[in-house]
Amino acid sequence: MATARPVVSIYNFENPSEKTGAVPMPYVLQSPLRPDLVREVHTNMAKNKRQAYAVSPKAGYDTAAESWCTGRAVARIPRAPGGGTHRAGQAAFGNQARGGGMFNPTKIWRRWHRRVNVTKKRHAVAVALAASSLPPLVMARGHRINQVAELPLVVTDGIESLTKTKQAVEALKKLGCGEELQKVIDSKALRAGKGKARSRRYVQRLGPLVIYNEDNGITRAMRNIPGVETAHIDRLNLLRLAPGGAFGRFVIFTESAFKKLSEIYGTLKSGAPLKKGYHLPRAAMDNADLARIINSTEVQSVLRPKMERSTHAMKRNALKNKEFMEELNPGSTERKASLQKASEKGTAEFEEVQKKKKARIEESKKYNKENKKGDDTFYKTLMKAFEAKAAADAAKKAAEKAEEEGEDEE
Repeated sequence: MATARPVVSIYNFENPSEKTGAVPMPYVLQSPLRPDLVREVHTNMAKNKRQAYAVSPKAGYDTAAESWCTGRAVARIPRAPGGGTHRAGQAAFGNQARGGGMFNPTKIWRRWHRRVNVTKKRHAVAVALAASSLPPLVMARGHRINQVAELPLVVTDGIESLTKTKQAVEALKKLGCGEELQKVIDSKALRAGKGKARSRRYVQRLGPLVIYNEDNGITRAMRNIPGVETAHIDRLNLLRLAPGGAFGRFVIFTESAFKKLSEIYGTLKSGAPLKKGYHLPRAAMDNADLARIINSTEVQSVLRPKMERSTHAMKRNALKNKEFMEELNPGSTERKASLQKASEKGTAEFEEVQKKKKARIEESKKYNKENKKGDDTFYKTLMKAFEAKAAADAAKKAAEKAEEEGEDEE
């Protein structure tokens, strides 16, 4: 919700330190904040004051250019005719050529304007009004309201009868808007871009928006103050309430205009008396703290007990997972650690392994020396077996050859 103060004070515009009374807070100023809605409606509404423009259909094509075709070592784009000038032989027509037609030329039948849903526009105005009553949002938009008594700022109807700009400036300064007016004056600067040459040479920030009920001279008094704008309570425009699509503009209400907000927008139950079929927007949630709602005793007491789902153990590879290997083969970790130490020089395990290796080699040499002599060695025994087989094969081949020779003689 935007704000929930029960009443708003009314200040005397001639003597702001004096309060003339109080008025109940209108329900429209308690509307939920929807920056997305304001931005969408503002974007579409801002397009409705555009004027159609288009380039000439003949622009870039008003010449008798023809392509030179192939064989002349130049591109095949059409080229300007003639001779003796720089223009002769230059590329034409193409959007990449100097003096050629533009790509996708603008047309007057383009969709320049946008239709905006009426209820959306009304919702956006309600949101912008609600945001204007919150000091953090107004200050975040850049307005200087440090000396303003309170927001929303409501003043007596006497301000509507001012006819002189000097009187209006003095009244605004008494209300605490002096710093805001000075900010607007100091912000005036040259516009960036070609707009400088199109009768909009300077840009400046916007100041307060004065909303009145009866124009007894207030518009004439305020119209020449830099940054200050006026609006009738019956004709509020989102383009002024949220310039640039950002809500939170500094708004000053007259007493009668502020009271008329309740007449126009009504309440959440009664609807809007002066807007047919319209009801103020409601917040999707009164309490946006979802965690607190879900974990509350009221919600948790009616929930079903948590289901216990059967889970499958994750597949593990014992060759890669040390913990799983320890479960399958207890003591594997210690053995692996001892083997690793046995391969590291300087450790007791390494010395013990080397000692056993040395003893094993000496014992093997001793055995070979005692039991494997001359023809009893493994190598010679193996070679004898090969030699016997080779001799048998040779005898077999000789017998076969002798038989063949005997058959030939017969």
